[in-house]
Amino acid sequence: MHKYEVILYWSNADQAFVAEVPELPECAAHGNTSEEALKNVQDAMTLWLDVAKSQGDPIPEPRGRRLTHA
Repeated sequence: MHKYEVILYWSNADQAFVAEVPELPECAAHGNTSEEALKNVQDAMTLWLDVAKSQGDPIPEPRGRRLTHA
């Protein structure tokens, strides 16, 4: 399991739970249940990190604390 912060919320527009990873740009997933969205976002994080590694892109270290949003 990855140790990045995940923000989970219900999206009325999508009629689904959405899980976003703020530290990994554009990394998000959805599901019919919160559990499904969290499972799917773990898969999305793995793919995000694999692609970043294969392309030599920088990989942010998990901050290990709550992010602050404006």
